[in-house]
Amino acid sequence: MASHNDTGKRGEQLAATWFLNHAYTILEQNWRHKHWEVDIIAHKENILHFIEVKCRSTKKFGHPEESVNSKKIRHLIDASAEYLYLNPQWQRIQFDVLSITLHKEEEPDYFLIEDIYE
Repeated sequence: MASHNDTGKRGEQLAATWFLNHAYTILEQNWRHKHWEVDIIAHKENILHFIEVKCRSTKKFGHPEESVNSKKIRHLIDASAEYLYLNPQWQRIQFDVLSITLHKEEEPDYFLIEDIYE
C-alpha cells in the first residue's frame, strides 16, 4: 500500500477518536453510495455532520484542508442527499472538514472547519 494511503487511514482513525472525544456520536465511517464516499457521518446536539477528513504528514504541498476543492464539496453534498433520502429524520445538517497534520515527534495538529457550505 502506498504511504499516502497509510496516512489517510491513520488520519481517519485519528479523526474518529477526535470526534468521539468532542462529544460527537459517529453513525458511519467511509459511507459509500455509487461513486461517492463520506469519511465520517456523525451527530452532535441534533445536527447531522457530513465530514471530510484530510490528513498530511508534511506541509510540503500546503495544509491538508487546501485540498478540499469544489468538486469534493459537490460530491459530499450529493452523497448527503442520498443519505438523507435513506434517513429522513434529520432536520439540521452541516458539512465540515477536519484537517490533521501529523508530526514525527509531536502530537498531530487538528483544525476543524465547520459549516463549509450553506
